[in-house]
Amino acid sequence: MEIKQLLKVLCLEDAPSGDEKNLFQVIENAFSEFGNVEFDKMNNSYIHKKGKKDKCKVALMAHADEVFLMITSIEENGFLKFKSVGIDAKTLISQEVTVHGKKDILGIIGIKPPHLMNEKERSEAIPSDKLLIDTGYAYEELKKIVSVGDYVTIKRNFYELLNDNVTCKAVDNRASIAAMYSCGEFLKSVEHDAEVYFICSAQEEVGHRGAKIAAYNVNPDICIAIDVTFDGGKFGDTDRENEVGGGPVICIGPNIHAKVMEKIIEVANKYDINYKVEVEPGNTGCDAWDTQISRAGIPSVLISIPIKYMHTSVEMVNVNDIKNTGILIGRFIEELNDMEMEELLCF
Repeated sequence: MEIKQLLKVLCLEDAPSGDEKNLFQVIENAFSEFGNVEFDKMNNSYIHKKGKKDKCKVALMAHADEVFLMITSIEENGFLKFKSVGIDAKTLISQEVTVHGKKDILGIIGIKPPHLMNEKERSEAIPSDKLLIDTGYAYEELKKIVSVGDYVTIKRNFYELLNDNVTCKAVDNRASIAAMYSCGEFLKSVEHDAEVYFICSAQEEVGHRGAKIAAYNVNPDICIAIDVTFDGGKFGDTDRENEVGGGPVICIGPNIHAKVMEKIIEVANKYDINYKVEVEPGNTGCDAWDTQISRAGIPSVLISIPIKYMHTSVEMVNVNDIKNTGILIGRFIEELNDMEMEELLCF
């Protein structure tokens, strides 16, 4: 499947933390050509691509879940109260949403027209606990469909922009699943000694729980977490040099295995793959934070795809960054054929 089309299919599925099973069929359809596909009780997905010599195990890990809302109460006149997980209330106003009750129903998050606001209301931000989802249903009818605790996801179409940029909800982190697919496509054309595991992990947005389980289950020699990171431009993190369209971003810090990271940079330079470097002196806030300390410790690295407008409904990514992230990791796996693993993995 073409990368852009796969990303579209992945992003348009609704899979909030704890309900990643909605992606299972898409993952199985896309990744089954690389190897056996399995799912665990945590909603992690595993695809095992066999190596030529069973030299070592390399796990690629990209989380499958997306940020979301949850219903907290059913109000009169078809309104729903909710709690937000990972989404700023400012970005929710005037959004369409899908309420996942006994059946999926559409809703909107509206606010009072400015004509009716007092001065205080016009000047202050609205917290999420003051927002409501309007479904258009009557109260009695709504109670038959929706329950407290039901998931809500943002409804947003997939749009193609100029210069291979695309935008949708859930680019964080479906872009990284697409990058794993890019890696799998590359590895079809090369012989690799390492056993490769593509893992779509669960519940990263609420504490990396799936990563803990998946790393323990597979117990790889190397784990490469793939996630998104902040663009360094306008509305991004201007302290970073990351650029949408500028290539994958390689992380440096105590969460990162230095020798494996240095080898990945060496590979990028060898094959002229554009990349950026970012420093994370503490918690990387991703699956690598947990894989590093699984069992007796797993040498872990983080390669990120720069995006704009993270945790909104219009996350923007460059398709070439996705492809090149996969190719960089594929080249690294290919280079392991000629490496002494003990020398690479010692601390």
